[in-house]
Amino acid sequence: MAEQDTQWPLWEVFMQSKSGQPYKHAGSVHAADGEMALENARDVYTRRNEGTSIWVVPANAIVASTPEEVGSFFDPANDKVYRHPTFYDVPEGVKYL
Repeated sequence: MAEQDTQWPLWEVFMQSKSGQPYKHAGSVHAADGEMALENARDVYTRRNEGTSIWVVPANAIVASTPEEVGSFFDPANDKVYRHPTFYDVPEGVKYL
């Protein structure tokens, strides 16, 4: 007899440490819905006022490339050298780039 999965759905947690900065992956939580996922993420990942904003995303909604695709997926960018940050100078005073 196969065991039944009794865990709530998995949610990925992204946090913004300060206003204007990018969100970074903080971890995962299990929750029945989005509101509960936000509350669980707050309780687990912001105990010491680490963030100013939280995003939670159902893990099954994330689409990602695989390590096996590295060649075919990323090679087309190698011939577009203008995408590399070597053709311009970053002005002084720019905090986040």
